[in-house]
Amino acid sequence: MIIKVLGGGCANCRKLYALAEQAAQELGVQAELVKVEDMRDIVSYGVMRTPALVINEKVKVFGKVPKIDEVKKYITEEM
Repeated sequence: MIIKVLGGGCANCRKLYALAEQAAQELGVQAELVKVEDMRDIVSYGVMRTPALVINEKVKVFGKVPKIDEVKKYITEEM
């Protein structure tokens, strides 16, 4: 599973990355976490507001930091 956090490195982007890492660990999921900071790459996902969470190349949420339970739900959907 590939989990990407899209964003320029702001506080919310870092928070979402930490939540995604924590959720994957708590679920026992082997995941590759990737930070995507290049704006062209971010826009290529159709995302206009960051942070955004992409799992297996599907945009799950953008423009906000979801709660840990939401992140776990998104990961579980892609398992």
